Amino acid sequence: MNDKIGVYLGGAGTIAIAGHTRPDGDCTGACLALYNYIRKNYPQIQADIYLEPVADVYKVMENADQIISDYKDDKTYDVFFALDASDKGRLAGAVRYFDTAKKTVCIDHHISNEGFAMENIIFPHASSTCEVLAKLMDMDGVDQAVAEALYIGIICDTGCFKQSNTGKETMVIAGTLMEKGVRFSQLTDEVFYQKTYTQNQLLGRCLLESFLMFSGQCIISVADRKVMDFYKAISSDLEGIIDQMRVTRGVEVAVLLTEIGHMTYKVSMRSNNYMNVAQIAGYFGGGGHIRAAGCTMAGTKYDVINNLTRLIEEQLKNHD
Repeated sequence: MNDKIGVYLGGAGTIAIAGHTRPDGDCTGACLALYNYIRKNYPQIQADIYLEPVADVYKVMENADQIISDYKDDKTYDVFFALDASDKGRLAGAVRYFDTAKKTVCIDHHISNEGFAMENIIFPHASSTCEVLAKLMDMDGVDQAVAEALYIGIICDTGCFKQSNTGKETMVIAGTLMEKGVRFSQLTDEVFYQKTYTQNQLLGRCLLESFLMFSGQCIISVADRKVMDFYKAISSDLEGIIDQMRVTRGVEVAVLLTEIGHMTYKVSMRSNNYMNVAQIAGYFGGGGHIRAAGCTMAGTKYDVINNLTRLIEEQLKNHD
């Protein structure tokens, strides 16, 4: 067996699996893929999976109902797997299990990840953590449930193979997963394209209230608490909006601000060709990838926009 996961398990009896706060498709897919893989190939191991509540669209994955979203139990695990998390602080409440685990393993693809676990498997050129995970698994031990979770993670982080982080290996792995019985057409529609009415309303509102800067090279929109409350929306309802903003003709960088607390904003950024948004996010304590990154910033929305656009303008000028 070409199973590197077994090496990291190292004879463990108990393991915990966790990902980053506000789990997206890659994070959720990676966690469930590893959970299902261990359940199938190492049934003697007790595995627990910890994530903040995931979007309903991801509950199509097998054993999504096994996700634990509270952190009340006092447990010490033999091995803790941190997936798709660029630093320990992104593990939310699960950090308590990370701190007490006998062994910690981080599997990730974020360029900003400096390696915070005892063992770190970080492939910054991979499209997604699910792609990294697929390389570590023995494909003979991957069934349809594992394959579908990996596939969902990959399409979510590559924009259905449209984004520049898609490489030859990404496509080869996706093809291998399809051979495992992945319902790729159905899952792509359900996970990536289908939207609830609330999501479509939010998309329309954010596009309607967006504005352009720097001769149309930057598009910005804000989803404040008032807007979210009006539509009775949650953070996962915003997924896909930043990508729709990014494909506006003439735009190099898209920025979406989401109010997550009093004078506190989650910032999501996407770029098309040359802008390094990871560098901008890193300046404000965040991280991510060259073309997709984010951070959390304090201040009024005007403060946040002014601080961000100063760095955006610098990169635009340097490129010119």
